[in-house]
Amino acid sequence: MSTDLSVPERTLMIQPLPGIGDMVWYLPHLHALAAASPHGRVSILTKPRSFADRLLLADRSVEDIVWLKRNPGEHDGLRGFFKLVGQLRRGRYKQAWILHVSPRYAMATWLAGIPARVGYGVGWQKLFLNHTVQLPKDFRRAHAIDKATQLLRLFGVDDIEDEPRLRISPEAEAAVASRFGDSAHPWLAIGLGSSGAFKQWGADNFAALITRFAGTEEATIFLIGGPQERQIAEQVLAQLDRKRLPRMRTATDLPLEQTVALLARCHLFVGNDTGVLNIAAATGVHSIGLFGSTPPLRHTRHIHPVIPDDNVVPATGSNNMAGISVDNVLAKALALWRTEPEPAGPMITPTGQTPV
Repeated sequence: MSTDLSVPERTLMIQPLPGIGDMVWYLPHLHALAAASPHGRVSILTKPRSFADRLLLADRSVEDIVWLKRNPGEHDGLRGFFKLVGQLRRGRYKQAWILHVSPRYAMATWLAGIPARVGYGVGWQKLFLNHTVQLPKDFRRAHAIDKATQLLRLFGVDDIEDEPRLRISPEAEAAVASRFGDSAHPWLAIGLGSSGAFKQWGADNFAALITRFAGTEEATIFLIGGPQERQIAEQVLAQLDRKRLPRMRTATDLPLEQTVALLARCHLFVGNDTGVLNIAAATGVHSIGLFGSTPPLRHTRHIHPVIPDDNVVPATGSNNMAGISVDNVLAKALALWRTEPEPAGPMITPTGQTPV
């Protein structure tokens, strides 16, 4: 094998999947590659929708974020491709780990002159890599996480965390403490976000769950999401008896790093299959995921899937969120509420350390 993975200087991890949850999936691989690199840090080429700059703000494994702007963006088409090549060349990387099967990124690293180019070696991609290792055939249809894990192990990078683990900045922790610190514990987080209507459980169901849960347990309940979830948060609140539920808080306006810090303080999370579900699990919180339109995630013990009541595991796009009953979710929530979380090891980066 001609690749020399011991060469010094900068390492690039290429992760082009677009979502926040996708970025969380690759945290164990990021940390393993950083630990194996000469100076303990890597650069990441990823898409803006991953919000990697906010998500990884406190992660000292990250040297910098390079944005991949496609569909649409400045890296589309032939001209955009060569613009990307130029950016990679200026980065003066010595290693590139391509966690994707596309030949596009392998070709870009080759034209950029990156000496060590590691990828899955599937199809045309292998022409632009400089090693003879290929992902075994039985892994080619595997989950993205399993592909990446197998690739690193093929090259002797074995110190891979068994759970995604998010680092928390002290500034984000302080901001959450300042804003919500007077809220009585324990805290329950309700994740209202979804990447599409087919993944959305709906305001009616969330409101019914909150009403019934609060009738049994004492909790401060947070409605979690981004600005786009303000409307559904209002719809949920409109259905609640606020006199009987005074401990309701809405958190749809926080920077992502503060959402991470807030979730890390919660005792339980319940929400749709989306990035925030993955974030909650990566902070060590018991996280109930509602999987009515996608197969359940199995990469972490902190995600507890709930599927439709007919017990048929959904395929992607099957659109059966309505098949998940409030009774089923409530039973799971009450069972987990009465157990202690198993920390995944979220870390608060010490003050004074250099963030991303």
